[in-house]
Amino acid sequence: MNGRINLLDLNITELEDLLSEMGQEKFRAAQLFNWLGKGTKSLEEMSNIPKTLREELGKIAYIGKLKIARKLLSESDGTAKYLFELNDGNLIESVLMRYKYGLSVCVSSQAGCKMNCSFCASAGIGFIRNLTPGEMLDQVLTIQNDAREKIGHIVVMGIGEPLDNYDNLIKFLKLCHSHESLNIGYRRMTVSTCGLVPQILKLAEEKLPINLSISLHAPNDEIRGKLMPVNRKYSIDKLIEACKIYTKVSKRRITFEYALIRGVNDTKENAKELAQRLKGMLCHVNLIPLNPVEGSEYRQTNKKEINDFRDILIHNGIETTVRRELGGDIDAACGQLRRSVVNKDLP
Repeated sequence: MNGRINLLDLNITELEDLLSEMGQEKFRAAQLFNWLGKGTKSLEEMSNIPKTLREELGKIAYIGKLKIARKLLSESDGTAKYLFELNDGNLIESVLMRYKYGLSVCVSSQAGCKMNCSFCASAGIGFIRNLTPGEMLDQVLTIQNDAREKIGHIVVMGIGEPLDNYDNLIKFLKLCHSHESLNIGYRRMTVSTCGLVPQILKLAEEKLPINLSISLHAPNDEIRGKLMPVNRKYSIDKLIEACKIYTKVSKRRITFEYALIRGVNDTKENAKELAQRLKGMLCHVNLIPLNPVEGSEYRQTNKKEINDFRDILIHNGIETTVRRELGGDIDAACGQLRRSVVNKDLP
């Protein structure tokens, strides 16, 4: 915004540096950071910050504020889907999910996506830009304020490929973890990737005890190459090897996401091949009943075949669950709301 700094993009050290440059005491940074972590959207609301400082800050900085362009609420399970408009007019999605253990927010990491996975609702719209750490954080803060309940878990599995926005992603995770901000433990954060091998290895070296989720969706290169163009650059063998290194370095279990698509990747032979690939790994498989996308030829596998696929994996020693479908009545699958709005324009 006119060259001004979004305060939500700054960690506490950067806030201290900014205030020092303004001739202010460093302790003001902790006060500012605390207000930002509460989701405060106006400098005027910061009652313990001197008015003169608020006025000076307003000249060089602002607090990012997402606009809720649309909100859908599931009547069946309380899932809420948010379509946010960024300051530049671009649209992103976030989802609030309710579990027995508390509230979880699924956030977007990019406006659009480069990966073009054939079954994803975000495919075809294209990549626009990376989100800043503050724009990712603001999704959590805005939803927390709207829900008026504490967010306890974060999943970076919305629009975009998180590891393609690596530096901003890591900064976002650290902002969420900060005791002065949301104070969410790393073990309550999950990052999903389509399989960018160099970034997976880089993430392992970060030593952050987050949960890593791999969008696998196929047992071999032939099927995965048709579903996910990224496989043409990083084969399943290269991806699995990177995952093994990740688990060895991080000591953390990896989750493999597998969307079952009728007649494409859901046969008993596919299940046996997948089990063989993952044998001996510190991992878990999360089977996903496909969320059909309007205009797509892909269809959901029936419940019996989903259970058969699961049982084969379990029989072969692979820990496996079937994801509980949330927000089915509001098309809560990633990208569907944005896709429908982009195609039809906001009312």
